[in-house]
Amino acid sequence: MAAALLLFLLSYILHPQLEAVALATSSDHDFSYMKSVHSATDLPLEDVYDYIIVGGGTAGCPLAATLSEKYSVLVLERGSTPAAYPQVLNANGMLNNLLQEDDGKTPAQRFVSKDGVKVVRGRILGGTSMLNGGFFSRADDQFYNESGVDWDKDMVEKAYQWVEDTIVFSYNLSTFQSILRKGLLQAGVGPDNGFTLQHLVGTKTSGSTFDDQGRRHGAVELLNKGVLNNLRVAVEAYVERIIFSSSNNASRLSATGVIYKDSKGRTHRAFVKDKGEVILSAGAIGSPQLLLLSGVGPVAHLSSLHIPVVYSNPDVGNFIADNPRNNINIVAVRVSDPNSC
Repeated sequence: MAAALLLFLLSYILHPQLEAVALATSSDHDFSYMKSVHSATDLPLEDVYDYIIVGGGTAGCPLAATLSEKYSVLVLERGSTPAAYPQVLNANGMLNNLLQEDDGKTPAQRFVSKDGVKVVRGRILGGTSMLNGGFFSRADDQFYNESGVDWDKDMVEKAYQWVEDTIVFSYNLSTFQSILRKGLLQAGVGPDNGFTLQHLVGTKTSGSTFDDQGRRHGAVELLNKGVLNNLRVAVEAYVERIIFSSSNNASRLSATGVIYKDSKGRTHRAFVKDKGEVILSAGAIGSPQLLLLSGVGPVAHLSSLHIPVVYSNPDVGNFIADNPRNNINIVAVRVSDPNSC
């Protein structure tokens, strides 16, 4: 918990807090997306979609909105809605989110990293974007150059603007923050980059997902940019495993659906149509864990837990770093309450 509080304090000190000149077109909360949000208990026990997205967080929400422009999309989120925990919607409630007792449903799920650091991850529609310090910055050039992906830079620019004109704001610094900024420059942390969303060496003022009234605009509001009639978001939906099927070529596996439970413990099955996809966006911990529980991972590890091996992949669950010097492993743990995964 100490690391989370330190991050909060640093974000507060270095992050702009006063009057905003909005990049976004509106600073009001837009709950239009709630038209597409349902409790998992209200969904059919079996249904079919073009796409199924597991995890309605920072990645899952904008992805769902984009796909819904042309396709039917189901988003499965284990947490509840921001309206159920209104403190996530305001900067004044940020510290309370981190200190609140974890009852298995609260927005911040506590866990301990391999090197003993107590931290939290998001368990709410909008993911950790509903808990963090609201700092927004674009990725650095090194990320693109070393990713191994042939990026369309024009599309990347449009994608950034798509996000920024909805939930990103610029700020004027307070007196204290201005003094701190000058101190950094005097200490040689240069050059002075002014206000910029670019990832640059030196000192800069960047964007925020908090507006001038201290209202948080997390990734959940990006759902409003989709076609809501094509979008179904299930909250308190606890995905247990992915359903795989093989073609005539036994080495070719396809994810054809998922099995999940609702808050009443009922089992649901959701499938994708031909050429549809199951997309995992449950975070750096949740996504590999779900693959392991579904039988994709190191054979020895899965066999030791009596999980039938669907596909052998020794890398699943490995090489995730919570510290640049330490690798952590994700293990497949069978639990009675999937929400605790």
